[in-house]
Amino acid sequence: MGANAQTAVPAFTAGQVLTAAQMTQINTGIPVFATTVTRDAAFDGAGEKVLAQGQFAYIEATSSLMVYTGSAWIVAGQTPGFVLVKSQIIGSAVSSVTVSDAFSSSYDNYRIIISGGVASANTEIRMQLGATTAAYYDCGALSTYNATTLSQNANNNQASWSVGQVSTDSLSGIIDLLSPNLAKNTHMTTTASRAQTTGAWISYGGYLANTTQYTAFTIFPASGTLTGGTIRIYGYANS
Repeated sequence: MGANAQTAVPAFTAGQVLTAAQMTQINTGIPVFATTVTRDAAFDGAGEKVLAQGQFAYIEATSSLMVYTGSAWIVAGQTPGFVLVKSQIIGSAVSSVTVSDAFSSSYDNYRIIISGGVASANTEIRMQLGATTAAYYDCGALSTYNATTLSQNANNNQASWSVGQVSTDSLSGIIDLLSPNLAKNTHMTTTASRAQTTGAWISYGGYLANTTQYTAFTIFPASGTLTGGTIRIYGYANS
């Protein structure tokens, strides 16, 4: 952490005598944090300031000035279409990756970008929302680099969605989810590609036939394991 970085935003009480260190912290003006994790942990705890609309924070890791809107942190001075909600690193040789606290009432729709990793085999990437293992419907179109035909497939009332392709050379994909945290059917569309000379491009679409309000999801290969890479979740700004 830098010289100005802090891990709490204290709430002082009437008549409290402040130390030199506390006065120095106040003199930094906007509170400075090493990461968004230390920022989020610095509010709403015992003896800490309550997080409210209009709060500013500077993040060292991204050199960004952010402001809290009352429901989410955004980069100050911008009204982005996408707002980064969470980033999670994929471990080594894991059979699945669960991302918690990915969806909330702050956004109706989300984009998930997976990149930078590899797999132990060339296979599909599959996805589940929460603990639900039924009522997933999807269909897709697959084109390989060394073929002139387009393959199609459909899955009805399955335990998960097909959302992409992965290879021993690359792991990548873009997944759009509509209404995962609303009391509506969740709809999914994806675009992904698989590396290697026998690689493929694929697009999927589908929905989950229930109205559960989800906060988490799990991705996993149809066979084998995943290693490395990052999963980033972005909220589509509602206005």
